[in-house]
Amino acid sequence: MSDEPTPSTDFVIADRRGQDRRGRPDRRKREIPVALERRAGSTDRRQERRRQVDPTTCEKEYSDDEIIFMKSMDQYKRANRRPFPTWSEVLEVLHALGYRKTEAPTILPGLQPKPAAGAPK
Repeated sequence: MSDEPTPSTDFVIADRRGQDRRGRPDRRKREIPVALERRAGSTDRRQERRRQVDPTTCEKEYSDDEIIFMKSMDQYKRANRRPFPTWSEVLEVLHALGYRKTEAPTILPGLQPKPAAGAPK
């Protein structure tokens, strides 16, 4: 047996200094045939993507509150360079618009209420 103390198992040391993957040839430069070429098409997907919120592009009739919220979120995302804001950031935008919780919670839209215990189904 050794007199050296055994190392703690609370953490792991990952030494990756000897495994440099940059020395390998770039796999993207190889011409590998694919079964279905998805990039070739009549329209470019990037042109179809819309960067700005434009309520006229959808068939849904948006309410004034929805339009204000969409434009506020778009403004926040552009100003903070956050294409995918967290839910906390969405809540910050809602608070900035003046929304506050004033009533008791209700059942979320689309969810079925749970039957009371002992009630017939």
